[in-house]
Amino acid sequence: MMLFPSFLSLLLSATAIAAAALGSPPDDLQQPLNEGTSQFSKIPSLGFGTWNLDKSNVSEAVSAALHTGYRHIDCAAIYGNQKAVGKGIAHGLKSLNLDRSDIWVTSKLWNDHHDPSLVEEALTQTLRDLGLAYLDLWLMHWPVGNAPVTGKSQLDYLQAWHAMEKMHKTGRVRNIGLSNFSPAQLKDVIEHSDTIPAVHQFEVHPYLPQTKWIKYQQKLGISVTAYSPFANTNPTYNSGKHDPPLLLTNSDMLAVAAKNGCTTAQVALVWGMRRGYSVIPKSSHVDHIKENFGALRCHLEEVDLDRVDRISKKYLKRFNNPSKGYGVKLFDGLEDA
Repeated sequence: MMLFPSFLSLLLSATAIAAAALGSPPDDLQQPLNEGTSQFSKIPSLGFGTWNLDKSNVSEAVSAALHTGYRHIDCAAIYGNQKAVGKGIAHGLKSLNLDRSDIWVTSKLWNDHHDPSLVEEALTQTLRDLGLAYLDLWLMHWPVGNAPVTGKSQLDYLQAWHAMEKMHKTGRVRNIGLSNFSPAQLKDVIEHSDTIPAVHQFEVHPYLPQTKWIKYQQKLGISVTAYSPFANTNPTYNSGKHDPPLLLTNSDMLAVAAKNGCTTAQVALVWGMRRGYSVIPKSSHVDHIKENFGALRCHLEEVDLDRVDRISKKYLKRFNNPSKGYGVKLFDGLEDA
C-alpha cells in the first residue's frame, strides 16, 4: 500500500531544511571512476542502501532519502524490492523536480542469471522493475553462479562478466563492476576481459578495514563501495556472544563521537569516506536517514581516524560470508575469510 501523502507530509519540511543545510557532497567526498559514459564522472560517496528495508515503506524510505539529499541509491535484484525502490525514485524525482541524470543508481546481477544467455534478461527485468532506462552501475553480486541443471552453486563469473560487457556497450548500463570478489578472482577478470571493473563493492567497517585490499584496487583505478558500514548493527548478522560489541556502541566509537559532536553512525561513515570510498548505509526510519546524511558535516581529525583504525586490532570480524551455504570458498586471501 502506498503511503506517500501521509508519510511525506510530515517529512518534507524537515528534510528540505536538512538538505538545504548540507547540500550536495563536496568534490572530495565523491569517488572518481575509471570507466563508463555516465554523466557522473564520480560516484557520490554517501549513498542509500536498500537491502532488508522494512517492506511496508520501501518506496517512502527511498523518496525520503532523495528529499534528505542523497543522490546515490544502491539496490539489487535479490533484495526483492526493486519495484518499490523504483516507485520511491520516481516520486522523489518528480516531487523534487529532478532529472534522472541528477541521481546515481546501482543494481546487481544475481547468481541465477550468470548464464550468458540470461544476463540481458536480468538487466531488462531490473530496469523494468525500477522504471529506469539505464543504470549508472551494474555489479555482479557474487562470483557464484547456479549450475544450469542442478542449480547448485559454483564459482562462475567470467562468461557472465563478458555478457555484462556487452550490456555496457548498449548504453543501458553506464558502468559495470563486481561485488564480493577475492584478489585472485579480480585478477582473473582483469586478465581475461577488455573492461576493468569501475567499482568493487564489499563489506568494510572498523571491524573489517581491509586496508591493503582497498589500496590495491584504488591503485588500479577501481572505486570501492563499502556495504554494511555499521558492521554487526545490522540484525541480519545475528551477532553471537563471542562477537565484538555492536559497532555503534563500541567504547572507542562513542568516545570519538562525543569528542566531535557527532553520532557513532556518523563517525563510521566519515571514517569510510575519508579513506577514499563510498558507503551505503540503509534505514527505514526518517530520523536515521537524516542522521546518516548528517555525516557530511561531521569533521574528524586524524587522531580520531587513527583511533577508529585501531579498533580492528582488538576486534577483527567479517559478518557476511555465505561460503558454507554456497559450498564454495569465498574471500580467499582476505581478512577473516
